Amino acid sequence: MGWVVKLLWVIGLAGSSGALLAMGFPPFGWSGAVWVGLVPLMVLLWAKGGEKRRGWFGFRTGWVAGLVFWAINLKWIGVVSGVGVWAMAGYLAVYFGLWGAFAATAGNPWRGKSTEAKPGAFEEAMRSLGYAAVLGFMWVAMEWIRGWLLTGFGWNGLGVAFHETPVIAQGAELVGVTGLSFLPVFLSAVLLQVVQRMIGEVRSGKLRPHWDFGGAALILVMVVGFGIWKLQRLPDGEVVPLNVLMVQVNIPQNAKEREWTVEQVYAGYRDETLKAFTDLEERNTENARKAIESGEELVLDAPDWVIWPETALDDVLLVTEDGTQGFGIWTDQLFQQIDAAGSFTHLMGMVELDGVRQGDVIARKEETRSFNGLVARPPGGGVMQRYHKHHLVMFGETIPYVEQLVLLKWLFEKSSGVEYSGSFDVGEGPDPLRIRHAAAESGEIAVIPSICFEDTVPRLLRKVVLEGGQLIVNVTNDGWFRESEAAAQHFANARFRCIELRRPMVRSANTGVTAVVGVDGRLVDLVSGEQRILLDGDGSHFTRGSLYATVYVPVRGKITLYAQFGDWFAVMGLVIGMGWVVTRCLRRA
Repeated sequence: MGWVVKLLWVIGLAGSSGALLAMGFPPFGWSGAVWVGLVPLMVLLWAKGGEKRRGWFGFRTGWVAGLVFWAINLKWIGVVSGVGVWAMAGYLAVYFGLWGAFAATAGNPWRGKSTEAKPGAFEEAMRSLGYAAVLGFMWVAMEWIRGWLLTGFGWNGLGVAFHETPVIAQGAELVGVTGLSFLPVFLSAVLLQVVQRMIGEVRSGKLRPHWDFGGAALILVMVVGFGIWKLQRLPDGEVVPLNVLMVQVNIPQNAKEREWTVEQVYAGYRDETLKAFTDLEERNTENARKAIESGEELVLDAPDWVIWPETALDDVLLVTEDGTQGFGIWTDQLFQQIDAAGSFTHLMGMVELDGVRQGDVIARKEETRSFNGLVARPPGGGVMQRYHKHHLVMFGETIPYVEQLVLLKWLFEKSSGVEYSGSFDVGEGPDPLRIRHAAAESGEIAVIPSICFEDTVPRLLRKVVLEGGQLIVNVTNDGWFRESEAAAQHFANARFRCIELRRPMVRSANTGVTAVVGVDGRLVDLVSGEQRILLDGDGSHFTRGSLYATVYVPVRGKITLYAQFGDWFAVMGLVIGMGWVVTRCLRRA
């Protein structure tokens, strides 16, 4: 029975690490958990005695921790597919396992320590910092690989836990949110080594200085200091104000379909948009009265852009080879109704198909491409600018090799209960959408478009920034996962694009989170001090309504280190980690 107790002990400690780390993300939101969450796992990996199959033990143990972490973090997938939760968790846990194998072998500071000649305090500290750094680098490398392999799933790296800790989050400008994950791994490794040495010193009655603890603390102070400095300086260039009105109808849906009729969907967007304009008219009337009484300058509130979320309407945009565009008659009538409310550019998500002229109408082609798109209608209507989604969601919008591997189609249909109807096509580009805005210096704003989970893919958005993009616009619909933590986790990940690229974001969602995010990742309007997020009276983003806010668009936005060089820190970490492994193997040989 001894092996059973040992197995339960290993699973318990590894599982506790996974559970602790998961506490750093919505719906829990305890960011402090990431500073200590790895400690139980490290104790297991480092304390393993002997040399036999140490790497395999590290992989298994790390995989268990990862399985618990992802099962908790991704339980919202169970709203659509219970099998999907465990399939995703099992796959993503592999990266925990690979790190665990490294930490138990080449990255293990307790392995092979010489007892013949005790090193000095400074040498011991340098050794400790070296092991802690390489463990942090390899963790970052594993997150980076996870973010692009098999189209990538960069969701909820440890750095994302700092989405409500702005003084630490500002470091993403330099190393990306993936690079921020270095900090908790590094500091946990240093702390555990210091505690282990102190226990021995207390027993022997000979305490020594621990320079590695001071060095780790100094690094943390430098990161916080950088964050404070940046928060005081931002925004650090000329900006142009843009008034946006984002409409959120909160349409319920399940894995198969929306639960509203077409009439309800159209009426919802019409009524909520017109209501928002009516509210603005009443506010302007009150502001005019106050301005007359006080003699102050009158500033009227009017949206420059109106934004609806991803695939807002039950309709498609048909586009012919010569560029002619056409909607259904219901959509045309809806646009006429809301256009009467004012002069604005209208952005929204919409599925686009290839069309062909048949007399006076446009019909679908028999063999048509389909795109998940974002369109921008000029004031009063006209030819629309379009963006086609680049990064398709695996098993949501595409299934690679589905024609060759029919089993994948069968698994999708059995787990989701939905018939597989084909994949979206991948858009070309990326290029910014240049949308009219009279107040801008050039008369337009270069939009960095993103649809759904694309706002969690920094390598995609940074390419558009390098092409002159000024403002991130995201339209999304997380309603498929009902009132789970999916939307809150999605938003926590998305906020880091603003910090990495120093570009603001306007975000319109079906069930939330609808918000405006500044270049510092915060939601506060630096002029009015108001929070720019749509919430109900109980603080929930699962609500119906609209958000009117001002976003401050940089005229000539600076190119950050991350925007210029991408995940350089993660690549460097992988090179250092692999070099460390090779060096250790050569020494042992």
